[in-house]
Amino acid sequence: MQTAKVIAWLGLLAMIAVLTNGFVNGSFSEDGARLLNNPWGIVSVVDLYVGFILFSMWIAFREKSTASAVIWIILMMVFGFLTASVYILLALYRSNGDWLELFLGARKSALLQEAR
Repeated sequence: MQTAKVIAWLGLLAMIAVLTNGFVNGSFSEDGARLLNNPWGIVSVVDLYVGFILFSMWIAFREKSTASAVIWIILMMVFGFLTASVYILLALYRSNGDWLELFLGARKSALLQEAR
């Protein structure tokens, strides 16, 4: 689990670095327009949002509270994998080394009861 934490921390730091670079050195509207005028730019945006949606499905599955899941999903759609990095880091630390807890979250007990 330590390796997963290191990877998540590296992901978070990378996202902070590239987002900072983008905001400091780029223009969201100008660069975004160029990106959307390029077929591979469109592929990248669709790929990105498919990833956001799939990750959001996991958030919705494992969160106990609907309100909490909705907030995380909104953050995911706005801040992307910066949010995912924070979410997975929190999940890793809260799971206390328990992989089932990490992946199943609040549903762990109910799913284990069903399996019996």
